[in-house]
Amino acid sequence: MPADEYTLKQKISQMFITGFSGTEYNSNKYFKNLLKNALGGVIFFTQNIETKAQITELISNLKKEAVIPMFYSIDQEGGRVERTENIYGGKRYLSAKYAYEKGCDFLKTQTAQIAKELKTYGFNMNFAPVLDVNTNVKNPIIGERAFSSDTQDVISASKIVISEYINNGIIPVGKHFPGHGAAESDSHKTLPVIDIPYDEIYKFHITPFIAAIKNKIPAIMAAHVLYPALEKENIPASVSESIIQKLLIEKLKFNGIVITDDMEMNGIKGYSKIEACTKAINAGVSMFIFRDTNSEILTLIDDIEIAATKGLIEVKKIDSAFQKIISLKREFKIIR
Repeated sequence: MPADEYTLKQKISQMFITGFSGTEYNSNKYFKNLLKNALGGVIFFTQNIETKAQITELISNLKKEAVIPMFYSIDQEGGRVERTENIYGGKRYLSAKYAYEKGCDFLKTQTAQIAKELKTYGFNMNFAPVLDVNTNVKNPIIGERAFSSDTQDVISASKIVISEYINNGIIPVGKHFPGHGAAESDSHKTLPVIDIPYDEIYKFHITPFIAAIKNKIPAIMAAHVLYPALEKENIPASVSESIIQKLLIEKLKFNGIVITDDMEMNGIKGYSKIEACTKAINAGVSMFIFRDTNSEILTLIDDIEIAATKGLIEVKKIDSAFQKIISLKREFKIIR
């Protein structure tokens, strides 16, 4: 699927994973517009999922309308972050911490169960595992979502989870690079600052991502968190060339796709959408998550196209992102 077969706008549209309200997408005209223009993926939340039959039919209908086969993604970590609870009238799985504490066999079995269930409904991407090391007891957002406060335990657990997802045809997305575990605030609400020394960040927080890359993780999510030791500018990791391009891609040799955390979060609200996306693309980001599809997203895609034609965004970065996305879709037989 050569890149020159597609327009610049279609390539940019492939870089977006967006969502919509409710259990039907037809009522969102902006989402339908994106579908016609080669949207890259869809993210589903609890509000989108009511029953097994409903979510299976919803994804099946979306597959029929996709210009290029899409990523059907979800945050299905288990426990605190579990999007299928309407199906079961509550949580079905344990959070990462408690699943790992029950032993490696339990963690492997639960992960395989999650993966097979997601596959049955039509999903092909899960924003898991959490690779954060929960070193700060005051952390309001990670906690039991992390396997452990010990780096080696996180590495051991994540190896099992990555393998089980890949073996069951689900794309695992490791998060939140370069590590959210030492934060004292929630990037959904504000821009957290993790002001600890470089050596400490690298040894305790980046090491699980290094291990995940060795274990062939195909995608990594970048955090809306500020790391003064890694980036001299006052900008979050998700738009930092020093952290994405120079550290993750060049130093750690990660060749997969880099996805931002939700661009609607307050951790990135210090920038306009076009400013944030311009910085992120130039920094090496491959895809963006926007949980709500509205007119601003359509305008944003047009603005990115204009910025690229003016040289404010490197077109080669868009081409590279597009090729990585297509390659991953082929690898997981989303595109056949």
